[in-house]
Amino acid sequence: MKKPVKPIVLVIFAILGIITGLVSSHIFFTATGSTIFGWSPATPAIKNQYSGAELTSLAFDVLEHIKEGDFNALAAAAHPDFGVVFSPSPTINLAANMRFDSAQIAQFATDTTNYVWGVRNGSGEPISLTPVEYFAQFVYSDDFINAPIIGVDRIVRSGNALENITEEFPGVRFVDFHIPGGERDTPEDLDWSTLRLGFEKHAGRLWLTVVVHSTWTV
Repeated sequence: MKKPVKPIVLVIFAILGIITGLVSSHIFFTATGSTIFGWSPATPAIKNQYSGAELTSLAFDVLEHIKEGDFNALAAAAHPDFGVVFSPSPTINLAANMRFDSAQIAQFATDTTNYVWGVRNGSGEPISLTPVEYFAQFVYSDDFINAPIIGVDRIVRSGNALENITEEFPGVRFVDFHIPGGERDTPEDLDWSTLRLGFEKHAGRLWLTVVVHSTWTV
């Protein structure tokens, strides 16, 4: 006959069970020592062996390459088969947005071609810019490396534009680098920006497949 389990042992196991459940459902991290977010994947397609911390570390590496204009390093992170799509708005249009392979991305610093990346919000005019110009206006338009809010597999804030990253890239893992409104001279509700880096799994690792710029839209 087995000896009865003492109540204190049962309490310890219960506490350990609660802690394990919390850890498995939420990964907590701090962005530049400020805001803390919990992460809970919404779909099985998003939830895989990469933890939120690993994904965030990879996204910060890519963001550093973007900030420094190191296009060779950025090219090395690009999906080897698909390349990278650049969307100037949260509504990704694979038929209209520009997509570049790693060899093309590596030449961005000296590429003087004016590509049409999409259309401008409000005016509807074509966004005709060189890669360097596009990165200044629609990629690293703010100090995203010091963004106070980070969203892992969650969209931190939306405007009135369609958010369709998970529809266009069903297996995507993404990180939002968000700068809230009110930190400059315009009204708080209009003054925010997000840089979203999306990654997909290929050959056992995650590769950059989409770069999305999001702001308030009319």
